[in-house]
Amino acid sequence: MTAKGFQQGFTSLNRETHYEALPVRGSIPPWLSGTLIRNGPAKFDVGSETVHHWFDGFAMLHAFTFRHGAVAYTNRFLRSKSYSEAARTGKLSFSAFAADPCRVIFSRFFSVLFAHADNANVNIARIADRFVALTETPLPIEFNPRTLETIGPFVYDDRLAGSLTSAHPLYDPTNNAAINYTLRFNIVSSYHVYMTRGRRRKRIGVLPVAEPAYMHSFAATTRYVILAEFPFMVHPVKFLLTGKPFIENFRWRPERGTRFLVFDKECQEPMQVYESEAFFSFHHVNAYENDAGLVLDCVAYPDPSIIHQLYLHRVREAEQMPTGILRRYHLPRNGGKVRSEQLASAGLELPQINESQARSRPYRFAYGVGADQPINFLNHLVKVDVERGERQVWSEAGCFPGEPVFVPTPGGQREDDGVLLSVVLDAERGTSFLLVLDAASFTELGRAEVPHHIPFGFHGFFFNDV
Repeated sequence: MTAKGFQQGFTSLNRETHYEALPVRGSIPPWLSGTLIRNGPAKFDVGSETVHHWFDGFAMLHAFTFRHGAVAYTNRFLRSKSYSEAARTGKLSFSAFAADPCRVIFSRFFSVLFAHADNANVNIARIADRFVALTETPLPIEFNPRTLETIGPFVYDDRLAGSLTSAHPLYDPTNNAAINYTLRFNIVSSYHVYMTRGRRRKRIGVLPVAEPAYMHSFAATTRYVILAEFPFMVHPVKFLLTGKPFIENFRWRPERGTRFLVFDKECQEPMQVYESEAFFSFHHVNAYENDAGLVLDCVAYPDPSIIHQLYLHRVREAEQMPTGILRRYHLPRNGGKVRSEQLASAGLELPQINESQARSRPYRFAYGVGADQPINFLNHLVKVDVERGERQVWSEAGCFPGEPVFVPTPGGQREDDGVLLSVVLDAERGTSFLLVLDAASFTELGRAEVPHHIPFGFHGFFFNDV
């Protein structure tokens, strides 16, 4: 298909390339040394078939390597079983976010709900000194960070089973571990919160639940893990009966409200359950403790309609999209009513912070992408001062940026002492570039130009030792 404007970001990139040095406009800080690895869907069409949802495109890894002001670039498809089977047959034959569940293989008590959903197109992480691509099924795929070649499934050295998980594990410096949760479907399902050291996962807490919720991410403070359980829920047995795609089995139940499930990292039971008005969110920004209790910031929507607006035919037709708002939720230490407030006057998504200084602590700055109407898609970068409610914006006509990844300046003292790296689609030229912004002034330092378009991706990570 021929696409104009931001719709180019939802068209396939079928080429795998390597460039030793991309053309650079402006300048790249010489201290910036390492590799930004991005993940996201890049192939939407197989033979005569097209995936239904943006979240179901086949994963491609993109690596931007910085050395002495120069930038190299490599991209490769993740050779999952799903991708390899599609390449061999020329057909879509895998289970996915919005795919036909009749193709899903069930086993005892749904323990392998997505037996073939290894299309890890959401995020990047390092586990036990291995580099893995992640999705919302507990099937990490290991790859070589220098060549991006696929190695194969990453296997944990434990028996902690699950059907769904978050592609956003959080690093816990206090315990030198990664924290995550898994949802185990069963006649009575359960949430399992755990820590990972090396290849072994240790369970922190378990909570049985009759109708589990869809939760893309979660939050953690120094001491607690918080699951925001939105009333977007499913009865597991219905997966076998409805014949609908996975996500369409979930139902919005606003009368239930949102529950905040708080787990103490040192205990095996939830510390407390809080209730608030119904809302939906993909991404948490940060959480921390204060004298009054717990503070949790996330990008909130009034309902989960954003999921349905991201079906491929809708984004390709430029239908209007809902806007997420940065909201803060206050959870009182001794129980009581949850209070919330809006932290910014305009929308924000794909949020990032300075992980080294701000994670699980009171913080000041959040970064992300926003959308001005009537463009109907993410067309600027934004920096929000959560203390003052102020914001700064970077934008350029015809350009559509992705998630901004913060890289701190070596030895920097200020929370915004560093740069932001964002892959930007230049719709006028039909190509993409890597933008380098000064995080403090929010002004452009330089850009490295890629000679083709890069489809809109999701998340990435900067590794200073790759």
